Amino acid sequence: MTFTRCAALAVAAATALLAVPATASAATVPTGFAPASSTWLTPQHGYVLGYAGTTGYLLETTDGGARWSRLAAPPISLPDNHNHVALTVPDAKHAFVSDGEHIQASTDGGHHWFAVTLAGLPSPSYLNKIAIADGHVLALASTLSQPDHNTTQLYTGKVGAKTLAAVPGLSLDGGITYGDLAVGGGVQVSIGADQSTSKYWTSTDGTHFTASPLPCDASKQTLLDGVRQGKVLDLCLGDPSDPSPGHMHKQLVSAAALGVRYLPSDAEAPLAGIIQGFASGSDQNAAIAATGGGVELLYSTTDGGRTWQTTELDQDRFGLADLQFVDHATGTVITGAPDAWNGSVLYRTTDAGHTWQPITFK
Repeated sequence: MTFTRCAALAVAAATALLAVPATASAATVPTGFAPASSTWLTPQHGYVLGYAGTTGYLLETTDGGARWSRLAAPPISLPDNHNHVALTVPDAKHAFVSDGEHIQASTDGGHHWFAVTLAGLPSPSYLNKIAIADGHVLALASTLSQPDHNTTQLYTGKVGAKTLAAVPGLSLDGGITYGDLAVGGGVQVSIGADQSTSKYWTSTDGTHFTASPLPCDASKQTLLDGVRQGKVLDLCLGDPSDPSPGHMHKQLVSAAALGVRYLPSDAEAPLAGIIQGFASGSDQNAAIAATGGGVELLYSTTDGGRTWQTTELDQDRFGLADLQFVDHATGTVITGAPDAWNGSVLYRTTDAGHTWQPITFK
């Protein structure tokens, strides 16, 4: 994916079981299984979408990965353009899977799937994010390589709808557009264009949106996460060529409540690496996924961005994806891709990002 697409992308102490790498049942997990995307509802209850060869598999665990069961896999293959196949599971009943161009949804816990379309969205386009808030599905998508201009637009519909409609006024045009969407404690929508224009909206009900103070200067891109303990942590990103190729400015910003003015953290995260994801676990804990110099990097803070720890996960993998915290201590991230020459790995932390261990599937 391009940087723009990645930018559009983007924990109570765990039990003793979570402190060791989990092993899946050989009867459930096929030989050669490689994770593509992961979502966790609690430290024990999680879902992993992956592939063995060209065949997709959706797995569920309710004991932190010690045992897995299979659900019906959505009909989405690994795309030839290497787009990330993203799994979103907002609750035990609903699920979405997208390869950036196509969306499949389930309303019965992943047993049956149906296609979801975004009304009026021209092709080519890319789905940045999809989520559920207050009984509504929210999707943020960007057009790509349009002749005159591109648009990033928010779409919505009731849960279970097969077509989502554009939300009037929640869009931005430009040569290159990008954005992010976050739910949890309210809804946040950020859209930018050409690193010169930016808009930011918040909502408490998923249907009525208010223009709010920008988390970041209009020259920066914004990555969002949900409200934690009433406080909002977001991330501001500089140009990927500034200060030098493979480096970029990354600074945490915080607001005392949804929709109020943001303040920057005392220190930026390390410059090395192009952003691959951002997640917060509490009003003080956050992590940044980045890749640069052939190394997959995780930067973590437990003091609201005053200090940062650097963890080098892997070398020469195909980027990082799905960085997520499920509580203040427990988080997961995927390095690589199922169709990359050296595969992919699902990592988990149970100590707020200080250490990360691989979850094995065998």
